[in-house]
Amino acid sequence: MYQFVTKSVSAALGAIVIVGLTACGGAGPAPAPAENPNIAAAKQWVTAGAAGKTEAMAAVQELMAEDGLLYRSRYVGFGFTWDPADEEGRMIVGTVTPESPVDGLLQSGDQFLSVRGVEVNEANMGKLDFRGKPGEVVDAVILRDGESMDISVARGIIDTPISKAQMLAWMDTGDADTWGPDKWEFHEAIGQGNVVYVWTQGWDTDEVSGLPVDNHTVTRFEFNDEGKVVALGNLSEDRFALEQAGWTISR
Repeated sequence: MYQFVTKSVSAALGAIVIVGLTACGGAGPAPAPAENPNIAAAKQWVTAGAAGKTEAMAAVQELMAEDGLLYRSRYVGFGFTWDPADEEGRMIVGTVTPESPVDGLLQSGDQFLSVRGVEVNEANMGKLDFRGKPGEVVDAVILRDGESMDISVARGIIDTPISKAQMLAWMDTGDADTWGPDKWEFHEAIGQGNVVYVWTQGWDTDEVSGLPVDNHTVTRFEFNDEGKVVALGNLSEDRFALEQAGWTISR
């Protein structure tokens, strides 16, 4: 899938070069096209993202426009982030996705105690009933300011882009010690004008199963005329990574 995307873009750019040469006729070789600075910025972004938390956040701060948006992968669930590497094995809400089922219900710092009667612990964090059929109601218990609260949430489709400020707040909840993959490789960057595609690959160890996984990612950047990122999204092998770690995908 990723080779198809990059080769299609390569073919399109190649066609542009051929047309340019034809138009010049026999007047000699065409001048080399000017280097696209947006490609260099996109490479800087993905390289920093794999290097570490500090480097990744610094790149976002430097390269993203203030009105830029991150389009995260869609899923069906509640709409919050949490740190799976919490030292005490707790599930604590980091950020809440705007316009998600828990927007206005959950707050940063809330701790999940149980989900559908199953006590939350370090061993089962990745197997609770947050995701599944949309519209289905899930009961849970959270801890807020020292008091437990019963909540009920109907799962929904999470398809809301987040702003630069929200992206930085989300990144800030991540664990710097486990930020980057075990191994990372840059394969290709190609673009035309304000749109750049970058193909990367990462190798990592699944925290739950301890099994090795690898994952290809194609990231699409859109830049404004000042060279700042205004839109960002990617396609990655999420399902493939889960199956490598031994998960069974039922739907």
